[in-house]
Amino acid sequence: MSDPIRIYVDADACPVKDETYKVAARYGLKTFVVSNSFMMVPASPLIERVIVDAGPDVADDWIAERAKPGDVVVTNDIPLADRALKAGAAAIKPNGQPFTLDSIGSALAQRSIMEHIRSTGEITGGPRPFDRADRSRFLQALDEAIQKSRRARR
Repeated sequence: MSDPIRIYVDADACPVKDETYKVAARYGLKTFVVSNSFMMVPASPLIERVIVDAGPDVADDWIAERAKPGDVVVTNDIPLADRALKAGAAAIKPNGQPFTLDSIGSALAQRSIMEHIRSTGEITGGPRPFDRADRSRFLQALDEAIQKSRRARR
C-alpha cells in the first residue's frame, strides 16, 4: 500500500483554507496548515496546524521537504510550486489554476521579470480581486488533483 495523499496549505495568505478543509474531510485526507504565525483551524484529527519560524521561505521549505508524489500543495508561491512539482506533488493556486511541469518555467520567468520591474520603482498593480468564481474553480481543481492522485495509486 502506498503512502496516503496529504494536502499542504501555504496558509499565511491563503483565501481557500475552509474549502480545502471541506474537500479533505470528504476524502479523509490529512491536511497540514503551514504558517509563520498562529492560525485558527478546525478541531479535527485530519487537520494539523504547523507554525514555523518567521523568515523568508521557512514555510515553503517545510512544505517542500515533505511533499511527495501524489500529495497536493495549495500555494500562490511560484518557487514553492516548482519545488512541489519536482517532488511529484500537484500544486494549485487558490484561484484554481494548477501549476504544471509545462507551465512552471514560464511562471518562474514572468515572476523574475515582474520582480525586476518592481525593483526599478515601477508600480505594477496587483492581482485582480479574489471572487466566488475563483473559489469554485479552486474546489474543482482540488477535487481533480485528488482524483488524479487516487487513480495513480491504484
